[in-house]
Amino acid sequence: MKLRAAFERYWFVPTPARRLALLRILTGGFALGYLLFRFPSLTAVAHFERAQFVPTGLVSLLSEPLPSAVAIALVALTFLLAIPFVLGFRYRVIAPAFALSFLWVTTYRSSWGMLFHTENLLALHVLLLAAAPAADAYGLDARRAEPRTAPSGRYGWAGRAMSLTTALCYVLAGVAKLKLAGPVWLEGGLLRAQIAYDNLRKIEMGSSYSALGAALVHYEAPFFVLALMTVALELGAPLALLGRRIALFWALAAWSFHIGVQALMAIPFPYQLSFVAYASLFEVERAYDFVAERVRRRLARTEAQRGSSTS
Repeated sequence: MKLRAAFERYWFVPTPARRLALLRILTGGFALGYLLFRFPSLTAVAHFERAQFVPTGLVSLLSEPLPSAVAIALVALTFLLAIPFVLGFRYRVIAPAFALSFLWVTTYRSSWGMLFHTENLLALHVLLLAAAPAADAYGLDARRAEPRTAPSGRYGWAGRAMSLTTALCYVLAGVAKLKLAGPVWLEGGLLRAQIAYDNLRKIEMGSSYSALGAALVHYEAPFFVLALMTVALELGAPLALLGRRIALFWALAAWSFHIGVQALMAIPFPYQLSFVAYASLFEVERAYDFVAERVRRRLARTEAQRGSSTS
């Protein structure tokens, strides 16, 4: 009974509905923008050669590629579903449909010989939000229902799950490095070789590469430090679950890490670089209130200045 009580206290901590709603808007809004800007990339696979098709994950249900028109239509449908997801409209039906379609189109793009990891965390967060009552505030559905202002445990578990998922993704990345290479990875040589190979491959293909990374691989010392910091960040991700201050320190470190990946390998992780990926670790409604108050004061000053100039 004590374990059950502790479990419920952790997962179903009383949380305001608007915190979960803001996570929906932030995450869904990012997904909407991601689909818009990645539309050419997501639909390009519809014209790839059949021999390149290597189904992975959910797409393993297929034995051959979808017809080009169907593949493109699914990406377009996913984009359209993202809009009511963000707006909180018909959420109980739209949200699961959007989450599954987003998972499908991103997995389908990774089923052509190259796995993309940049949207994995985003897809998982969308799935968790789709299973939660994230439209009970700041949404079109909320306008037709009775307002829910009292914090409730039903709004707490999704944010907890999003934070735990974020931490697990980083831990798995760290474990994978040590499992595949062992302690040798900590020496920095493998990281140096990886950055050198990635940039050389991009140069050979005529693609954009990191001039900084290409220059830095001529030196050994920085990669020992970078390797240690990378593994410490990834394996230490669960510390972010212990409190807001630790979460802020870790999130800033993780954000800086992805800036480093972009700088040294020209590999962007847009969701993490936007900082939206770490929003579930914080009381986002406080940031919303702070910004809203600043905007309100500025509008009030502007209105007062207009009134004085008119008089």
